[in-house]
Amino acid sequence: MEYRTLGRSDVKVSSIALGCMSLCANPTYPEIPESQATATVHAALDAGINFFDNAPAYGDGEAERRLGNALKGNRRDKAVVATKISSNTLAADEVARECEASLSRLQMDHVELYQVHWPKRVVPIDETIGAMEKLQRDGKVGAVGVCNFGPLDLAELLETRRVATNQMVYSLLARGIEFEVRDVCAERGIGLLCYSPLAQGLLTGRYASADDVPPERARTRHFATTRPQARHGESGCETETFTAIREIKRICDRIGHPMADVAVAWLLHQPGVTSVLAGASRPDQIVQSARAGSLKLSKDVLDELDVATRQVKQKMGANPDMWQGKAGSRVR
Repeated sequence: MEYRTLGRSDVKVSSIALGCMSLCANPTYPEIPESQATATVHAALDAGINFFDNAPAYGDGEAERRLGNALKGNRRDKAVVATKISSNTLAADEVARECEASLSRLQMDHVELYQVHWPKRVVPIDETIGAMEKLQRDGKVGAVGVCNFGPLDLAELLETRRVATNQMVYSLLARGIEFEVRDVCAERGIGLLCYSPLAQGLLTGRYASADDVPPERARTRHFATTRPQARHGESGCETETFTAIREIKRICDRIGHPMADVAVAWLLHQPGVTSVLAGASRPDQIVQSARAGSLKLSKDVLDELDVATRQVKQKMGANPDMWQGKAGSRVR
């Protein structure tokens, strides 16, 4: 397992992180027994993964509680734990209160990374980050980070503050951050944490066409706005997406590696990327993701993958939001 520095902090994290949303029931993942969640966390540690990304929004705090239980005892010292604040306004008093609630559920006295889950733009971001920095001084938080901060929110933040990380959607099929976000993060020493690295299963190769994709997964901007759960209001790019998937599969078959592994490895070759968040609800799933983190791709293969997905990149454009069109996006 490769370990990378978390932004400009002194924290070392595995290049593959366990995304903890999958540890309990929520709109994206089905329920699993807590014993299975615990086994998945332990398998991640055994595979060299030390980074665990959580949030109160995952199962209304249940994912935090389960992670805390799984890391009891001497396992806590082996883990780098990240969680988030997602309160109504992100005001200073909410930051302090929500942090205490997360620490209580996690059964921990500190977390190594505390992040803004989504920008709210109710109070100045300077107030929010200032409150998070106070938590740093109090020893309750290590590094401070953000999630889903597009070019405008990031520019406003960087006028007065520094953060260690920015967590964004990023994959071979969702390359929006390459237009205006990725290079800024790389230049400013802000580590990119990548979520939805498999584009909700599209990069596993399990779907041969857009019609094979279940409605709850066919709501991203890759799909036509006529899909039952789509709300982006755009034409989509189904032809481009599945042409790219077929080409990616051809490349993967030639080099002898599964699509999912190649998709994860591709991210780890991109500028500024610190860690890829892999969702897993079974031990074998996180072990496979850990293996993918060690895969090295040649420049020729990287160039081929770039060409294979370039039309999707251009069609989806600079909007980093995979689910909403620019007018309705929470990312700006």
